[in-house]
Amino acid sequence: MAKNSLFAVLLRSPWWMSVAIAAGIFAAARLVLPQAYAFFVGLPFLAIGCYAGARQLRSPSAARVAGVLEAVRAMSWDEFSGAIERAYGREGYGVTRTSGTQADFELARAGRISLVGCKRWKAARTGIEPLRELLAERRARDAHECIYVAAGEITDNALAFAAKHGIRLLRGAELAKLLPRRRA
Repeated sequence: MAKNSLFAVLLRSPWWMSVAIAAGIFAAARLVLPQAYAFFVGLPFLAIGCYAGARQLRSPSAARVAGVLEAVRAMSWDEFSGAIERAYGREGYGVTRTSGTQADFELARAGRISLVGCKRWKAARTGIEPLRELLAERRARDAHECIYVAAGEITDNALAFAAKHGIRLLRGAELAKLLPRRRA
């Protein structure tokens, strides 16, 4: 699906927008079509609204994301790396710590190898350099993908570099989804 197609935009929008569009289309279609057919004209928008609603229910709230990021920034390296290791283990990955490389973890699942770089998770602003280093490590180790974990801001140049080279950025809501709730 194209990034800026109508349905892609509606998937990123609040669920009720798709439902409102479906209702509007249904009301307009009732004026020109028999009532039995009018329902089907708005059905794709209703389906998108239901799908978007389900996704939004599973997504962490803004307060949860902020809380997780605050907790992550307060962690020591040992706490943070342990939390990441346990989280990926729960996701079904075989997790191996690496040393002396740009990647901090090697993940294995279903024959695919992923490298995770997260040593600079506390950086307030991440540029291209750590992403370049992780990409070089991926190429050197012939891994399938690489994941960069960041609790801070990522520069526009780094975002473009990651998109161009297929580097998955784990931050914000995705990071909050991966890490469990911390008990006080």
